Amino acid sequence: MELGEVLEAVEGRGSAEAVERVLARYNDENRAIFRFDPVDEDKRKKLCEGILNILDKDTKTSFQVACLETLRILSRDKKVLVPVTTKRNMQILMRLAKLDTVEDPLERVSEFPVIVEALKCLCNIIFNSAVAQKLSLELNLAAMLCKLLEKCKDQQFADDIKCFDLRLVFLLSLLHTDIRSQLRQDLQGVQVLTQALESSLSVKWTEEYKAVEDRDRPPLSLQETDCAIEALKALFNVTLDSWNVHSKNESHQFRYMAAILRHCLLTTGPTEDKTEELHSNAINLLSNVPVSCLDVLISPSSQEETDIKYNGMNMAAIQVVLDFMEKRIDKGSSYREGLTPVLSLLTECCRTHRNIRKFIKAQVLPPLRDVSSRPEVGTTVRNKLVRLMTHVDLGVKQIAAEFLFVLCKERVDSLLKYTGYGNAAGLLAARGLLAGGRGEHWYSDDEDTDTEEYKSAKPNINLITGHLEEPMPNPIDEMTEEQKEYEAMKLVNMFDKLSRDELIKPMGVRPDGTMAPLEEAVNQYQTNKQESSDSD
Repeated sequence: MELGEVLEAVEGRGSAEAVERVLARYNDENRAIFRFDPVDEDKRKKLCEGILNILDKDTKTSFQVACLETLRILSRDKKVLVPVTTKRNMQILMRLAKLDTVEDPLERVSEFPVIVEALKCLCNIIFNSAVAQKLSLELNLAAMLCKLLEKCKDQQFADDIKCFDLRLVFLLSLLHTDIRSQLRQDLQGVQVLTQALESSLSVKWTEEYKAVEDRDRPPLSLQETDCAIEALKALFNVTLDSWNVHSKNESHQFRYMAAILRHCLLTTGPTEDKTEELHSNAINLLSNVPVSCLDVLISPSSQEETDIKYNGMNMAAIQVVLDFMEKRIDKGSSYREGLTPVLSLLTECCRTHRNIRKFIKAQVLPPLRDVSSRPEVGTTVRNKLVRLMTHVDLGVKQIAAEFLFVLCKERVDSLLKYTGYGNAAGLLAARGLLAGGRGEHWYSDDEDTDTEEYKSAKPNINLITGHLEEPMPNPIDEMTEEQKEYEAMKLVNMFDKLSRDELIKPMGVRPDGTMAPLEEAVNQYQTNKQESSDSD
């Protein structure tokens, strides 16, 4: 359908019914359009203005919905939003979304499609326009959205409204740091959004911080899942930098949130992809929860609740996170965005909570029996994580190595047993532990026990590769002394040439375990030895 024909109808050359039919036809033809012809840019701007003029008048519901659908399609184009992003036009859309009468209850179900379409338009406009983002702060849009959320809480048929309300809160908190602060500090945004999440998941409680676990409950509907995902994303933005909990009330709020997130991890969506998206956003949000509040993820287990337990604690949620981590490793792409959040969460949980660490270690680093293969070769979770220790992405290999190091209670000898020196060298060099030792954090004194198979193989394990190697014949055994001397001088000359050409730089390990040029490292050892003998 020609844009000129639509513009002509909107500018007043037809009845309201005729204009509605024209807009409905345009909407059907352009519903999936996201790229627009630059030639028609001025016509689209005029069409936006004409539609907003119609929406400013009192018209019937179906006509309003058609106008808003057209505006939503047009607002995908950033270049036509100049006439839209004025205070007057934003207020028109806010009025249609019932954001200017937040004290009145949502009673007329017939108005819900108008509210939803108006919220969709606001989402597009705020996402695509910096001017609209500034106006939203001036118009106190975040406060009105929070009040609308509270009205939707007990309102039947209002799930679509809640979903797009949450999406709008997410966008505002993502794009405007002042609004993020306002939501967190002035509008009780964490509490409001947590309640919205709880409502979307239909959480029922047995006691404080413990939700009902029903193994037979059906999956969430698509609408419920989408609402929960939008709430999780909005909460993630609002709770950024929440590691330090300063008050009892804040601690309660985050523990309450962690209990809902535990329920979320044990919930499935309508499809496998939706379940993964739901769990991904729940894990991202758990990364913002203060680590002291994450003990809520596990709880004393009764016999009927779950088969996944350790030391009398219910580990079902931790198992879901572990399975999620392995799925993300198996995907083999987008590790930085998809894998590092879950690895960071598991690392902090293991560092702080002993039962979680011991449960995860039993699965990721079980007692070694077969050491005939390199640690990075194989299909176990350990093999997959060791492979990541030499990944090209620095952030990925650091967090994978840190996770394994924490599982080993930050003991170098234990880490080397599971990974080999070659795979662990990067982490040890970065932490100044090339000479051995342990990290800074304190862990319980329970000892790891080696299997009989490992003890018998240990003397023949290659410490660099971390696996059992067959004895290799020594190539210099059959050489004469003159041949040995010749090969040694040849090697010295090769190193000397590479060093003079600055292709390599001889390095050594300082007394503190960090790397340094060889000459500097030797001098430090000599200085330390001299000081030690002087003190004697």
